[in-house]
Amino acid sequence: MPFLRSVLFSCLLLTGTGCSLNTSIATQEPATAAQALSPSEHANQLFDELFMEEVMLSPVYQTFLGIKTDQDKWDDISETGKERHQAMRLRHLKLIRNLDTSQFDEQTQLSYHLFLQNLENGIADYQWRHHTYPVNQMRGVHSLVPSLLINQHQIHDIKDAEDYIARLQAVPAYFDQLIDGLNLRADKGIIAPAFVFPHVIRDSRNIISGAPFDDGVDSTLLADFASKVAKLDIPSEHKKHLVLTTSDALLKQVGPAYKKLINAIEALQQRADTRDGAWKLPAGDAFYKNALQRTTTTTLSAAQIHTIGLEEVERIHGQMRDIMKAVNFKGDLQAFFEFMRTDKRFYKPESDIGKEEYLTEATALIDTMKLQLDAMFITKPKADLIVKAVEPFREKSAGKAFYQRPAPDGSRPGMYYANLYRMSDMPTYQMEALAYHEGIPGHHMQLAISQELQGIPKFRRFGGYTAYTEGWGLYSEYVPKEMGFYQDPYSDFGRLAMELWRACRLVVDTGIHHKRWTREQAIDYLAKNTPNPQGDVVKAIERYIVMPSQATAYKIGMLKILELRENARAQLGDKFDIRQFHDLVLKNGPLPLDVLEEQVSLWVKNTD
Repeated sequence: MPFLRSVLFSCLLLTGTGCSLNTSIATQEPATAAQALSPSEHANQLFDELFMEEVMLSPVYQTFLGIKTDQDKWDDISETGKERHQAMRLRHLKLIRNLDTSQFDEQTQLSYHLFLQNLENGIADYQWRHHTYPVNQMRGVHSLVPSLLINQHQIHDIKDAEDYIARLQAVPAYFDQLIDGLNLRADKGIIAPAFVFPHVIRDSRNIISGAPFDDGVDSTLLADFASKVAKLDIPSEHKKHLVLTTSDALLKQVGPAYKKLINAIEALQQRADTRDGAWKLPAGDAFYKNALQRTTTTTLSAAQIHTIGLEEVERIHGQMRDIMKAVNFKGDLQAFFEFMRTDKRFYKPESDIGKEEYLTEATALIDTMKLQLDAMFITKPKADLIVKAVEPFREKSAGKAFYQRPAPDGSRPGMYYANLYRMSDMPTYQMEALAYHEGIPGHHMQLAISQELQGIPKFRRFGGYTAYTEGWGLYSEYVPKEMGFYQDPYSDFGRLAMELWRACRLVVDTGIHHKRWTREQAIDYLAKNTPNPQGDVVKAIERYIVMPSQATAYKIGMLKILELRENARAQLGDKFDIRQFHDLVLKNGPLPLDVLEEQVSLWVKNTD
C-alpha cells in the first residue's frame, strides 16, 4: 500500500536508533463472544489486522516499528516477493469492498475511504514497480543494511545479538535479489544516470573498510556490534564469542556480498548515460504524471506545478530584497546571495568544536520553542526530541537534515539529524528554520503526535502522505515568524532562503522530468536563484533526479495548508482559533491534501 511504501521510503532515507517490541503495535486483542463489536469497531479491527499482515511481510519495517518477530531476516525483494505483495493487496481490496459502510461513524468512514484509496493506488502502481533506482546516492539496500543495523537493531540480550549476526549472514542472499532486480530493470532500459554510480560504489566500499576486512580500525558494523554487546550483562567470554562470530560473518558473508554488488554496479555503470529525467524511462511521461499525483495528492499537472514554482520564486525574491534594504546591503540580489554564501560570520568552523557548537545551538532553539507552543497548539507530543549529527559512514551522501520519529513504545526519542560533514553547507542563518522544520513545531510535532493518537487504526497512525508531512514541515518554518521568532533579519533571510529552495524545487523537478532539462541546466537554475553553496546545489539536483516528484511535495503541501487556514479564517472571522485549526490538522493523522480540505470545510461548517 502507498502508506506503507511511504514509511518504508522514509526508513531508507531517514534513519534513527532501534526500539524494542511494542505490543500495542504488534498485537491485536481478539474480541470475545461477550464483546459485541459495532460496525465501526469491526471495521477498525479489520483495518488493523490487514495493516499488520502487510507489516509482517517486511522484516525491515517491523524493526522500525519495534517488532522483533523477524529481526533476523531482510525483506523479500525478489519478483516473487512483489507478486506475493500484490496478491495480498487484491485479497485485501475484496475484503474491504465487502464491508457495509452505512453504519460507520465519522472517523471510520474516513478510515475506510483512506484504506480503500491506498489499496487501489497500490494495485494501480504495480505497473510502475520497476521504475525505480534500487541503489542510488540517497538511499538503497546497500546503505539500508548498515543504517538499520546501527540505528534500529538494538541489542538488549543474546537473542538480539544472534539476530544481528543472522542478518549479517543473510546479506549475500539479500544482495543477490537486489542484483537480479537491477539487471531486470537494465534489460527494460531502466538504469540510473551515470553520476549515481561513483557515489554508490564509494559508499559500499566504506562499509567494508576497516577490521576485519583490513588492518585498519574496526569497520562501522564491527564497531557498532562490539559497542552494543559490551553493554550486555553477560559473561565476558560470551561477549568475546559473539564478537568473533560477527567478525567471521563480516569477513565471509558481508565482505564478499558487497564486493559482488560493487562488481555488478560497475558493470551497469558501463551501460549508464547522462539522460537524467523520468521521461527516458519506458512510458516515462505517464509514470511521472502518476508520480506527481501520488506525491502531491492533487491533480496538478507538471506544467501547473512549474508555473506555481516560478511565481513563488519571484515573490520570495521580492521579500529578500526587502531584507537587503533592512540590513543596508548595497548591491543586487545576486551580490547579496554571494555575500550570504561566503561571509565567514554565517558559518561554524570546520572542526569538532564547530560541529558541537552547531548541535548545542540547534538544541537551544528547540528548547526555546517548546516553551512557546501553548500560544499556537493544543496537542503536543509526549515523546522527547534530541539533535544528532549524521553518522560519518553516510554523511558525505546523506541529505542536509532529516528527522526520525520516536519509538512508539517510548524507548527512543525523536531525532533531528543535522549533516555536519561540511560546515560550509550549513549556514547559521538557516539554523533556526531547519530546527523548526525537522523538530518543533515541524516533523516531531506531526509524526510523534500521529503515532500517539488513540482511537484510529494503525495505518493512519504510522502511515504518511509526503505532501501532508513535508507541507507541514515547511509550514512549520513559517509559523514561528507569526509567533515573533526570526528577530535577526539574517535568520529571517534564512527562512526565506529555505522556502525559496522549495519553490525552486517545483521548477527544477518538473524541468528535469517534464521539460527535459539536463542536470547542468537544473544546477544552473538552482545556483542562480538561491543563496545556497554549489555543493548544496549539486547534491540537491542529483537527489531530484533519482526521486522523481518527491521534491514537489513540500511547497504544494505548504501552500494548501496556508490556503485552507486563510479560507477558514475568512469564513469564521472572530470564531477562528489558530490553535483549533492546528489541532484539526494534526489530530486526524496524515491525510491526502484533498481529504484534508474536506476535513477543514467540515470543521468550518460545524464551527460557524
